[in-house]
Amino acid sequence: MDVFDALTPLASSRLRGGHLGPFVQPYWDRLRELGYAQCTVRLYINCLSHFAHWAAHQRFELTALDKQIDHFVGRHLQRCRCAGDVQRTAHCVRAALGHLKVVIVDSGVQLDSQQPGPVDEQLLQFDRHLQQMKGLAGSTRRRRLVIVRPLVSMTNGLGLPTPDQLRQFLRRELSRVSAASAGVTTSAVRSWLRYCAFEGHRVERLLAIVASPASWRLAPLPQTLTAGELQRLLDAFPPGLPSRLRCYAIVRCLVDLGLRSSEVIALDLDDIDWAAGTVRICKSKSRRVDVLPLRQATGAAIAEYIRCERPRVTGRRIFVRHVAPAEVPVSAEVVRRAVREAYRRAGLPHTRVHILRHTLASRLLNTGGTLKEVADVLRHRELDTSLIYAKVDFVRLGAVAMPWPGSRP
Repeated sequence: MDVFDALTPLASSRLRGGHLGPFVQPYWDRLRELGYAQCTVRLYINCLSHFAHWAAHQRFELTALDKQIDHFVGRHLQRCRCAGDVQRTAHCVRAALGHLKVVIVDSGVQLDSQQPGPVDEQLLQFDRHLQQMKGLAGSTRRRRLVIVRPLVSMTNGLGLPTPDQLRQFLRRELSRVSAASAGVTTSAVRSWLRYCAFEGHRVERLLAIVASPASWRLAPLPQTLTAGELQRLLDAFPPGLPSRLRCYAIVRCLVDLGLRSSEVIALDLDDIDWAAGTVRICKSKSRRVDVLPLRQATGAAIAEYIRCERPRVTGRRIFVRHVAPAEVPVSAEVVRRAVREAYRRAGLPHTRVHILRHTLASRLLNTGGTLKEVADVLRHRELDTSLIYAKVDFVRLGAVAMPWPGSRP
């Protein structure tokens, strides 16, 4: 259908002859294809017509769309006096114009913001080095890029920082994080300096400045749930809870399989062999394919979610959004939020998803498993990574415990 026939006369007049006129039909088609409700489509079209009305009185350039949107949302909406029933809620307007940006880029227009500067170019090369030469996972690479971006920006990506600049950067960054996070920061900086050495720069003086703070990786006990706490967590999905089956299936994957958040959201329908009772983990941190046994309770939870709650989408990802755009897989934040809310409903004072991974390791050890089996189930590349779980192997620890001096037998 012609989108202009479905618009109000005011919106049609503002959109038809302006800068955005050629993009209105593709914009409408995109929203419908993504499964947005009719009321949301009308709301976003309202935002688009408001933006088009404002743009008609500005020096508007499509290539500078990002700046135009920032100016419109950040300044115009605060003092808007435009006629008609226009949408002035900033987050709603920005979401609507985000779809416009996609449509315009898909049409072949290259925005100014898409042209990388020296800093972006250097970080892009660093990211490619971490992926191809070091084999690091995407989440690790993104974190390192976030850490070193301010350091690269000190020289605008045109060279190495001076020793004083590096000391100033480390002093500022390390003063506001914990010892464990400080170790991550220094590792990222060293990784970037070694990349610079790989590119032919002399970094010996700079590397000598980057010293890791004292932090004993295996010093604390891994945080785990008791059997009672774990059962309370699994019981914390009452009927009527929004997206209850999806949340429960996600938590079962974490509890029974020891998956990471990124591995849960990457599960495809094709990864599960229902006849053999196995699940294939393809997009793991170790960048290898692993096959794990699928427990009956876990498989039943996933199957019930697929049959009763999962939207009908063409994608193969198991866990998808329940609101438009439904074709988009859920993010890791959905996993973290599902676990945090389950902790809260169960009355547990925890927030971290990784506790469930520690809990699985503890259960394996205390039911007769070995550290090698823990390393295999959790898919650690090195056995040393699993050594921390020896502290919660209470059965074997009890066998080697010595009596306290002076105590009675």
